[in-house]
Amino acid sequence: MLQLSEHLYQYEDTCHVYVIRNGSEAVLIDFGSGAVLEELQAIGVNKVTDILMTHHHRDQGQGLPKAAEIGANVWVPHIEQDLFQYIDRHFQGREIYNNYNVRQDKFSLLEPVPIAGTLKDYASCTFGGYTFQVIPTPGHTTGSITLAVTLDDRVLAFTGDLIAAPGKVWSMSATQWSYNGCEGVIHSILSLQRLRGSNLDVLLPSHGEVMEQPADAIDPLVDNLEQLLELRNQHGQLNWIREPDFVEVTPHLLWNARSFANSYVLLSESGKALLIDYGYPNLNAISNAGTDRSSRRPSLQPIEALKKKYGISKIDVVIPTHYHDDHIAGFNLLRDVEGAETWVPEHFADLFERPSHYNVPCIWYDPIPVDRRLPSGETIVWEEYEIRIFEQPGHALYAVAIAFETDGKRVLAVGDQQDNQGDLNNYVYMNKFRSHDYELSANLYRKLRPDLILSGHWDPLWVDEAYLAKLSRSGERLKTLHDALLPIQHVDMGAEGFCAWIKPYQLHVKSGDAVEIEVDLLNPLPRRETVTAQLILPSGWEAMTKEAALELDPQAVGTLRFLFTAPMGISAQRARIAVDVTAGRKKFGQQAEALVTVEN
Repeated sequence: MLQLSEHLYQYEDTCHVYVIRNGSEAVLIDFGSGAVLEELQAIGVNKVTDILMTHHHRDQGQGLPKAAEIGANVWVPHIEQDLFQYIDRHFQGREIYNNYNVRQDKFSLLEPVPIAGTLKDYASCTFGGYTFQVIPTPGHTTGSITLAVTLDDRVLAFTGDLIAAPGKVWSMSATQWSYNGCEGVIHSILSLQRLRGSNLDVLLPSHGEVMEQPADAIDPLVDNLEQLLELRNQHGQLNWIREPDFVEVTPHLLWNARSFANSYVLLSESGKALLIDYGYPNLNAISNAGTDRSSRRPSLQPIEALKKKYGISKIDVVIPTHYHDDHIAGFNLLRDVEGAETWVPEHFADLFERPSHYNVPCIWYDPIPVDRRLPSGETIVWEEYEIRIFEQPGHALYAVAIAFETDGKRVLAVGDQQDNQGDLNNYVYMNKFRSHDYELSANLYRKLRPDLILSGHWDPLWVDEAYLAKLSRSGERLKTLHDALLPIQHVDMGAEGFCAWIKPYQLHVKSGDAVEIEVDLLNPLPRRETVTAQLILPSGWEAMTKEAALELDPQAVGTLRFLFTAPMGISAQRARIAVDVTAGRKKFGQQAEALVTVEN
């Protein structure tokens, strides 16, 4: 045990474990094999209250099962929480064959460990009487963090494996997230430069040497990494990400042209800003290999640049055009760090707050609290602006067009509805697409007559009559073709192709507890019929209600409720339940499923 200052010790294990002592108690930074526990009495520590992890790798925390034995709370990076508490599920779903995902997410714990909570980016957290700042520092892993704290009159930064020594990293392999990619190198540079400007006195890495001149350690490493990018002819990607590009569409309307999905900023004369969509800051914020939580990381980097360049006093409100992760991944960061209110159209506000209830693509992992539910068609006042929200199904059922005027122009933000050529190739059946949706949106545009359309993945578009006419023709043609292709005269389950849906789609329950689900039923037949749903459960499970029915008009949807229990004493991961549907005499089989995780 090496004493570094009055209250700080370093123990060399499978990684450096740092011990912050407060009397007879201690907080640990990373944990290694857990052998540090045998050395604590020698420095007068008899209790570990908290263990703070900088990232998920096995050398950092392979001994964490011992934490539960001693009653210590384990805190982990928010982005990487699943690689601690649900690592068994991660390994079960991780691709092995035909694998192009080279992130070191398999270099993680072998068994799950319980956690007390997560360390969210930019948060301030108090442990052992000391306040730690959570600094997002992706690079070594997508979700890595640095923990900064003032201790013994110095500002210390526990940097994980971002830097090992002046000019050096612990692993280059870890920085390659996608096959032949350089995302980790780019983000290491950005993270190091963030630390360079943070007035730190000491860098304390997980492997390597303590660095008491942070600038002298960081600068040669950044230089080496930038030279590597130049050799790979990828230095341009770094510059593209390092400098967010806000384009002035009109004097009070900005376009974040370098975000993964477009984000827009409406400026008020008061100095406040309203954002339309806010997902990932750039393409490299998403690991192209993997879609699990630990591969996706939003950031406030563009917000810092925006506020500085335009003198914005407050990010006041953020409104989504739809629910897809590339448009909303950063909403919780904006709420937690910037104090922005989340205003969500009322017809998909529930999806934001209860994402596990829905079976649609591209759902964000965490619930997003909704501060205000926006009704369709009504005028909402924000600062000097009047804003109206209109339901806009097409790309997704849970989507809207956002209408407002600024600088004398009528503006309509439409999300991912269609491209700037007016081609209708962006609909997704699993997004609950209906064949007539693009007729509805074309009619809406005709009614609103926007001067300018803001879309999710294309440049802002100045609208002309030819564009609107093409949307009308194409919308009609799209419906006509679907009507011709599907047997709607006899059975009409819509373009989505199902007539039953279970909510919640994902359930987490205790064995032996009664569970209620809702089943939405569609009558797909061209006449009024009795539609019957039979609940299908795994062997040994008990249904209080096994079958129920509704009288429904053609294309009408009704809701049934079912109760069931999983047997006492069992555990299950994503057990499948279903409903078998019959309309009149027509059998449609097991039309809907849901996933049930049971804990004993």
